[in-house]
Amino acid sequence: MKPGRGEYVIDSRDGRIGRVMGREGPYVQLRPPGGGREWDCPPEALSPAPPAELLRARVRERNRERRLP
Repeated sequence: MKPGRGEYVIDSRDGRIGRVMGREGPYVQLRPPGGGREWDCPPEALSPAPPAELLRARVRERNRERRLP
């Protein structure tokens, strides 16, 4: 799977959902919905985010945006 920047994916190693922020060497950099520390994931460990997870991630990000000054 070769996701584009801004897409949500699942890190199949631990089940976390993340937004693709870019690439660093052979890894894809992911950030949790709503912000937080990025982590590196090998591309072969990525899978598409199911629709329900995608919706949850977008809601978390919108809620975080509203809380920021």
